[in-house]
Amino acid sequence: MGLAEKTCVPCRGGVFPLAEEEARRYLAEIPGWALAEGAARIERRFRFKDFAAAMEFARKVGEIAEREGHHPDISIGWGYCAVSFHTHKIQGLHENDFIMAAKVNALAG
Repeated sequence: MGLAEKTCVPCRGGVFPLAEEEARRYLAEIPGWALAEGAARIERRFRFKDFAAAMEFARKVGEIAEREGHHPDISIGWGYCAVSFHTHKIQGLHENDFIMAAKVNALAG
């Protein structure tokens, strides 16, 4: 099963964040994303024709986030939407972050 077909499982803490090596393996499954903050976060910037298209994309990302219960940091401007994931409870990366990135990639087409 690919990451985009998985569902986020609530992270209640008490687990370690992914090590950088493991995060890099997941990263290979989500084209366009990059590790940030010492492998504690993943991020991607999506380009659009105008502000309205970027806003619409951000709205759709928000719908997925609500459905999955795993929320990104989103930055929007004219022609772009930047999305960033990390798991607050463990202050690093969890499989959920990569599941969400795969779902956002599927949304972007």
